Amino acid sequence: MSDDIKKDEVLDQSSDKNKDQSSDKKQYEDICYICRRPESKAGKMIHLPMNNSICICSDCMQKSLDAMNNSHFNYSDMMNQINFQDLFNMPGMGQMMEDPVPKSQKIKKRKPKEEQKPMIDLKNIPAPHKIKAQLDDYVIGQERAKKVMSVAVYNHYKRVATNTMDDIEIEKSNMLMIGPTGSGKTYLVRTLAKLLNVPLAITDATSLTEAGYIGDDIESVVSKLLAAADNDVEKAEQGIIFIDEIDKIAKKKNTTSRDVSGESVQQGLLKLLEGSDVEVPVGASSKNAMVPLVTVNTRNILFICGGAFPDLENIIKERLNKKSSMGFGADLSDKYDHVENLMDQVTVDDLREFGMIPEFIGRLPIIFTLQGLDKDMLVKILKEPKNAILKQYQKLLALDEVDLRFDDGAIEAIAEKAIQKKTGARALRSIIEDFMLDIMYEIPKDDNIGSVTITRDYIEHTGGPVIQMRGVGAIEQK
Repeated sequence: MSDDIKKDEVLDQSSDKNKDQSSDKKQYEDICYICRRPESKAGKMIHLPMNNSICICSDCMQKSLDAMNNSHFNYSDMMNQINFQDLFNMPGMGQMMEDPVPKSQKIKKRKPKEEQKPMIDLKNIPAPHKIKAQLDDYVIGQERAKKVMSVAVYNHYKRVATNTMDDIEIEKSNMLMIGPTGSGKTYLVRTLAKLLNVPLAITDATSLTEAGYIGDDIESVVSKLLAAADNDVEKAEQGIIFIDEIDKIAKKKNTTSRDVSGESVQQGLLKLLEGSDVEVPVGASSKNAMVPLVTVNTRNILFICGGAFPDLENIIKERLNKKSSMGFGADLSDKYDHVENLMDQVTVDDLREFGMIPEFIGRLPIIFTLQGLDKDMLVKILKEPKNAILKQYQKLLALDEVDLRFDDGAIEAIAEKAIQKKTGARALRSIIEDFMLDIMYEIPKDDNIGSVTITRDYIEHTGGPVIQMRGVGAIEQK
């Protein structure tokens, strides 16, 4: 009986010793078994599955693989280059397990992990009117879109914060935004993520294909979010993914070939939109044997899809015309040709006719549209937002101690040119960059220039800017 007690005591002591050793290993950095560099110099280590105490840096692992794959590799040269003195002085496996920290070099202790506070707190979630007020500072117009997004985001993060406190499970608030190019879809999402301080991944649906074909796999959208969250899985699981050009994965009509970039991509996105565990590579865009995988749950990730949906207006007109009566009191076939904001009347049936499968639309319950930008909205975009384009150029010249001004006629001329290009707010930057080129080239030459005023004549190439020298009256440059 006493012998059994002694055996148990010895086993307990050995287990305590192993626990102490493992805690010591966790306190210190890992060391590459081949080059003996610590983790702070060599980077993240790869732990061998045969024995978790042995780890190799990525450089040594790559060199080893290159050597094995190289058919012209000269093993005799390799043997001549080996420093056998260092090799035989290398600690054995048993010694490494007993003494994980070599005494010949200084190894940094790992920083103690701070207690992670929950990212989303119910009390800290801003109310919808506060979210919209912050969006108003950066985005001009699109009042309904900003209102819908504010409510949807507020409800989504309430769902994340409560984490199903009771039996009532709240569904996700995934969104589908429809609007012409340059109407502010991407800018709205980027501003929203910045205000909420959550990771954001913006991806293009045109590059997605079915698994096994050339292009990005469906899971690549999640790997981009993980990279945006600095490979923090918990942070990534509460982020936002914006899939742009979603209309490009519409189902192809009258085709006999496999639709690998259309309907197949929609089918593959279903599990992500609904919420599922996805294995994604860490620090890479594609899976391979050398890249570790982590599991990300998409249940609390907010998906926002956007697209211009060209020709959707024709589908809406066709549906509305079918409802018109026949005979003398019938509506004309061109009744809806000049209706403003026709896209506001879009329905799920119209999207299905466009080529989106019903299962995909059903996982995007919030559908709203953005309006095309008119002249007045473009003028406001140039002047009013916190980071307005004109303010950016004024700041650039202010660094050269030059005051840049735009008169009202010049701003209206810029907006008129942007409308002609039919690319929305994206045209503004290219137009301004065109006429500002000469000014920003010439101004640093002369330190006596005090202010520059951009006029309508200069925008329309019928005159020049008004330049005022320091202590001298205004001079118009021809």
